[in-house]
Amino acid sequence: MASDSRNVAADDQLATPTSSRTESIELQSIELERHDRTSPAAAAMGYVDDTSSNPWTDGNGYSSNTRQSGLQRSISASTSVFSITKRVASIFSTSSENTSLPSAPEVVNEAAALSRSGDSTPFSPERTGRYSLDSTSTTEGLTDWTVQGSGRRVGYEDLSAIDWIHEYQKERQREQVYQQQQGVWGKLKLIGDSSQVWLILIATGFAVGVIAAGIDIVSNWLGDIKLGYCKSSFYLSQAFCCWGEDENDVCANWVSWGDVLHATGGWSYIVSYLFYIIFGVLFGGSASLLVLQYAPYASQSGIPEIKTVLNGFIIRGFMGSWTLLTKTLGLCLASGSGLWLGKEGPLVHVACCCANLATRLSSTLRHNEARKREIFSAAAAAGITVAFGAPIGGVVFSLEQVSYYFPDKTMWQSFVCAMVASVSIQLLNPFRTGKLVLFQVIYSRPFHKFELVPFVLLGIMGGVFGGLFIKLNMRIARWRTRSRILGYPLIEVVLLSVATSIINFPDPFSRLQNNILVFRLFQECNGNPTVLCNPDYFGSTVLLLMLVCIIGFFFTAYTFGTSIPSGILMPCMAIGACYGRIVGIAMEVWQKHHPEFFLFDTCLPDLPCITPGVYAIVGAASALGGATRLTVSLVVIMFELTGALTYVLPIMIAVMVSKWVGDAFERKGIYESWIQFHDYPYLDNREEPIADITVAEIMTRLDELVVLTASGHIVDSLEQILATQNFKGFPVVADGREAILIGYISRSELRYALQQARAIGLGGDTRCFLGGSLPSGDETAHCVDLRQWVDQTPITLSHRSSLQLAVSMFQKLGLRYVLLTMRGRLQGLITKKDICAKYTLQ
Repeated sequence: MASDSRNVAADDQLATPTSSRTESIELQSIELERHDRTSPAAAAMGYVDDTSSNPWTDGNGYSSNTRQSGLQRSISASTSVFSITKRVASIFSTSSENTSLPSAPEVVNEAAALSRSGDSTPFSPERTGRYSLDSTSTTEGLTDWTVQGSGRRVGYEDLSAIDWIHEYQKERQREQVYQQQQGVWGKLKLIGDSSQVWLILIATGFAVGVIAAGIDIVSNWLGDIKLGYCKSSFYLSQAFCCWGEDENDVCANWVSWGDVLHATGGWSYIVSYLFYIIFGVLFGGSASLLVLQYAPYASQSGIPEIKTVLNGFIIRGFMGSWTLLTKTLGLCLASGSGLWLGKEGPLVHVACCCANLATRLSSTLRHNEARKREIFSAAAAAGITVAFGAPIGGVVFSLEQVSYYFPDKTMWQSFVCAMVASVSIQLLNPFRTGKLVLFQVIYSRPFHKFELVPFVLLGIMGGVFGGLFIKLNMRIARWRTRSRILGYPLIEVVLLSVATSIINFPDPFSRLQNNILVFRLFQECNGNPTVLCNPDYFGSTVLLLMLVCIIGFFFTAYTFGTSIPSGILMPCMAIGACYGRIVGIAMEVWQKHHPEFFLFDTCLPDLPCITPGVYAIVGAASALGGATRLTVSLVVIMFELTGALTYVLPIMIAVMVSKWVGDAFERKGIYESWIQFHDYPYLDNREEPIADITVAEIMTRLDELVVLTASGHIVDSLEQILATQNFKGFPVVADGREAILIGYISRSELRYALQQARAIGLGGDTRCFLGGSLPSGDETAHCVDLRQWVDQTPITLSHRSSLQLAVSMFQKLGLRYVLLTMRGRLQGLITKKDICAKYTLQ
């Protein structure tokens, strides 16, 4: 999706202001009153991507893939003659006379104010008369910049990484405010603050349950309307229209489109065929049009993006209200179109959208990106809960598949959110069966030991299916980026809908919706005279199911990646259930024709020995495991679907074997493959082999960095750097010659501070200081103090350290970048992008 290379013009010139700029600059006197006057509001800070050809940066823009020529040195003509030791000591020294720690309310107000995009932070003069940036009123005892170690922050830009350490530090400071309050009112405020999280979780779970129930009802009706309608009540699906009647009986209340037009014989089949195609194209095209017009992020399943967001990445609009509305409507239309896709995976995205909207109601969570990701993890569990009716499986799915940081409190929050979602959909009862999902079944007969062999065979088939499916799907995705069809996504979906409808309709199994097909394949026979259970039709049934497997394999591989809400969980389960049912039918026929075979000695003569539905469920688990590489969560989900502890062992065997075989093809699952395809900065926290090299071999070296010096800049020069350089952060050094590291300033903070300087009328020749001591005297009475926006305590590492150590730091601390030094001198920089893109051996 994004190229790793950026066409950045080499700039060997020094980012050094002219000598005339370094002299004392006389400014007009600006009368500022501390309490009676507020500064003009700054322009809203837009979250735009500053890297035109590679937006997937990690918060600073530096990458080993991009080498910027020329060290941007900022050498001031007025550099002090003192030694480097004295200079560094003066930089990090604090004055006991005019330095005080910030009060707790100031910390909370600052965190709230700076998180809002577009809120202005006034310049307020300190007692020395120089301009500094502060979000609170100007009072005596303001926090000195040397105390604010990590620097102040503004809202994150789009397509950048969050600072986990800073976010949790901000949360701890906020909690201290409430814990220090005394009295009954203080305790009530503490309880109210703590309860916000649980209220949001309950609201999210309830909203997810309601939306999922609505999607089930509407998508089932749209899927049935392609075949006919209910005479008594047009809004009823076929299942509700023919409620209480046997599956094989003719339902007089349900009318096909051929009967509506009074067509007879072969014409009735042709009319029904045409209506099936027309409705399929209409629904599929409408879903794609909604996505393209209103919310491009609503396409596909959204799980790769959710994994990336939970990994600490910012994607603006991905979980917004328009995305939620478009995804919900699009899922109804896409599921009813007959395309080979599912709505179970996208429900995770829907749940996270609900959680994101709910967090906006909380002042506690709205401004803390790390805490919001804990809520998103809980919402992901609720999404799987309503998709499969498996609340425990949803919690384990969130832990195993999507979450990056999952402490004990997040597991408890996920459990509560999943429980509320489960109760909500249970009360709504969309299928009127008392079940959470349509295909929930319960088996009454145990399996035999000899059946472990075909279960292993199903696991092998699932691994082969998953490996081939991922390779084919990614090859189609790469072809799509080079094909002309990329510019016509709506036409692609329309043509795909036409082809899918034409091929699906002749096969009675592929004509069904995926969830209904899975439900019928999972069922026990128990004397049920359906086609699947009639021994006279076993030959034709096997051929039709094989055809469904072939059709589903190719169409699912192509559909997953188009501009339409689509998931792969249900199509994979349908394909796996088909080949599992084929194996079950083969075993059943073998046992019936050769009951004296030694393997069947344990079978009772008067009772059925083989249950083909069990093979269907094991096959579904193997296919899903082969495609997604889920393990524990998949077993729990399947166990909750069947409700029988007896079949946990066959499912575990199939899932284990399918993962082993799938890993032989490709170690990445389908979601990880799409993360790599989109070049998202996703760093897995699982143990992976790391190249035995030092960080110096992959770092962006000093002469390739854009570096700012502590002094010597003016507003114009810094704005020029922002205009000509597309990096998202700049190391700050004492001077360009020695490169003694002072800190790091993000692009967003620097731009915001300069916007504020312009907002109060400061000229372009106003001097700016990012470190060191501010000048004194009347001739330099006015300047812009940017020191408090600099992170003066960045994570540093020796450039001779091993890559293994650097990777562990990125994984466990959630870092965006690490500055590499040698005896305090800056040597280079390594980013999360470097770790993700090249040197983690998957």
